[in-house]
Amino acid sequence: MVRVPLSVSERDRGERLGQALRAARGERSIVDVASEAGISAETLRKIERGRIPTPAFFTVAAVADALGLSLDSVLSQVMDQVAHGGDKEPTVVTTLAG
Repeated sequence: MVRVPLSVSERDRGERLGQALRAARGERSIVDVASEAGISAETLRKIERGRIPTPAFFTVAAVADALGLSLDSVLSQVMDQVAHGGDKEPTVVTTLAG
């Protein structure tokens, strides 16, 4: 099976997702968040850097949960950054706890 290459917008969206998750992680260690989400630190590192531009839904959900984020807030931030052409710095997504 041949994979269809991702479009520029799909790659950009993956980078924005990574930036949003990285901003939300704040000072927490990548190992701590990855462990709580049930994924490897390397997988989370690749998602944050945009090297996995289309992570599995349940992976994103697990990371969001570990960070105390709703999927709606993650999606809103990613789509807002895409709509604005990425010309603004990612902001910290509001967590469910705060």
